[in-house]
Amino acid sequence: MANALIYLDPDSPLSLQSQIRQRVVEGIIGGAFPAGSRLPSSRKLAQQLGVARNTVVLAYEQLTGEGFIETRERSGVYVRDNILRDRVGATDRPQGAAAPDAGWRRKLRLRTQSAPGFHVPRNWQLHPFPFIEGYFDASLYPTAQWREASRLALGTRIVEDGAMNEGSADDPALIEEIRTKMLPRRGIAASADEILITAGEQNALYLLTRLLADASTLVAVEEPGNPRLRQLLRQAGAELHYQSVDAGGMVIDEDLAQAQVVCVTPSHQVPTAVTMNKARREALLAVAARHDQVIIEDDFDTEHNYLGSPHPALRGMDRENRVAYVSGLPRMLSPGLRIGFIVAAPALIHEARKLRQMVVGRPSLLTQRTAALFLSLGHYDAALTRLHKVLGKRWDALRQALNHYHRETEITLPTRGGTSLWVRAPDHVSVDQLVDQAARRGILIEPDSHYYGRGGGSRNFYRLGVTSLREERIREGVNQLERLVRELTGDQLVRIDPADPGLLDSDDLRQALAGSLIHYRTFYTDPCTIELHPDGRMVGRSGHADEDCDEGRWWVEDGLYCRQWSRWSYGEEGRYQVTVHDNVIRWWRPGGRLVDSAVLERSS
Repeated sequence: MANALIYLDPDSPLSLQSQIRQRVVEGIIGGAFPAGSRLPSSRKLAQQLGVARNTVVLAYEQLTGEGFIETRERSGVYVRDNILRDRVGATDRPQGAAAPDAGWRRKLRLRTQSAPGFHVPRNWQLHPFPFIEGYFDASLYPTAQWREASRLALGTRIVEDGAMNEGSADDPALIEEIRTKMLPRRGIAASADEILITAGEQNALYLLTRLLADASTLVAVEEPGNPRLRQLLRQAGAELHYQSVDAGGMVIDEDLAQAQVVCVTPSHQVPTAVTMNKARREALLAVAARHDQVIIEDDFDTEHNYLGSPHPALRGMDRENRVAYVSGLPRMLSPGLRIGFIVAAPALIHEARKLRQMVVGRPSLLTQRTAALFLSLGHYDAALTRLHKVLGKRWDALRQALNHYHRETEITLPTRGGTSLWVRAPDHVSVDQLVDQAARRGILIEPDSHYYGRGGGSRNFYRLGVTSLREERIREGVNQLERLVRELTGDQLVRIDPADPGLLDSDDLRQALAGSLIHYRTFYTDPCTIELHPDGRMVGRSGHADEDCDEGRWWVEDGLYCRQWSRWSYGEEGRYQVTVHDNVIRWWRPGGRLVDSAVLERSS
């Protein structure tokens, strides 16, 4: 037996003995260790794994007692010859042989279509620049804290809790922690009978779509929007109405009047990440009240705003109990964790609980109690604070890198936070080609096509996420992506004309720029002004309230406009040729492509 067939995980909660037993059983059942094959001796396996021999001996003794292996005198340890025959459901069919079809495809009365989506490689972690939203690098996991909560949960007597004798009841400890710690962060007050635990976001959306939509229901969804939600609604038989999204989130107008249900992601819209402002949230609630509508609010990733205060959830603003709110523990808090919840009117929660019990049953009580302890011990608050800080730095690093390198287009739907940016590719570059070629270079980006339900097809956008890529890797990843864009653009790049009459030489540059004011917009559409003082000082102000300021110096050398900021543009020196036509100034790489353009306000 090769050593690679048995491996031990130092981070596993299982003991070494339990891990050895588990790996051997998996090998036997899966066919890696065939019936009658010889296993290594306890001494040899202990040497291979670097553990005490007694650990292997105890694992082998347990496997022998359970009938998986046997010791043959003067021969060694073997997998029992009849191990699979003794198991119910064993078959004499040769391993690898196809099973008879029996016409199963004709017998199926329901065929489920998978929601369209982007195929993320299983080995995405091995790519140097995985800009994939919703996948998380290991540094974000509070592993030690979750392990502590899990250990304590194993020591509690959960099943003896009187409130949980009913088979569909959730852990009251977790309900209380959600009610008192998580929901107040989103401005929501709820009683225990208004909360239902689910096996993650998708399970919550399934329950709600099944209960609130059928063939007689018109449901308004965001366009672009969540493809998995659209698929759930279609499976329920609902008719979809596609409501456009702009810089303020879902557009709220009388087109919504015909719908009975409205599905919305106001905190950070999927996939654009724009945040719905308070006025629009109030308008949506008013439309729902006027037309007796129900709102499904998906707030699973909550609201990470870095350029302003977060808004309360729609559910927190709802005074008529029309909003069914979906959220949960952030997916990055624990690998594989699926703890979501619905907050809604008690009547809806009552029916959702019954449907959940028929479909999947309640989520594991052990997992629920672990989550409750994670919250009660303060680990959730600490982890969320750290995540907000780390992801905020990554998000800003992505914006700054795009502003520095990627000036062919601008973000058409600017955001105030979140964990991704919705970027438009240059008109002459196919986003599908860009995604394919980028993956070949280890840059993973997500195309836009599966987010559109009306007519389908790409609008030439792509999504860049920061949950899977550390801050120090972001700049180089964007730089490599921009190089690829330039290669794909080829002759379509705008290049400087040496004979351009607006091309300024050294004397013209000093005269035109000294004392002038430059107005332009950043890649992420924030207004920006640059003051070029005659003494060479340079002052920059960016943002709607001048929240981002920097200083530097500028000078003219060899017919080039030169500048260097303290922080902006990574504090690196920039050298450009300049053309001016009327009041429009353009910067060019020396002898090369256009970098940026702005409005020039000359000194009087």
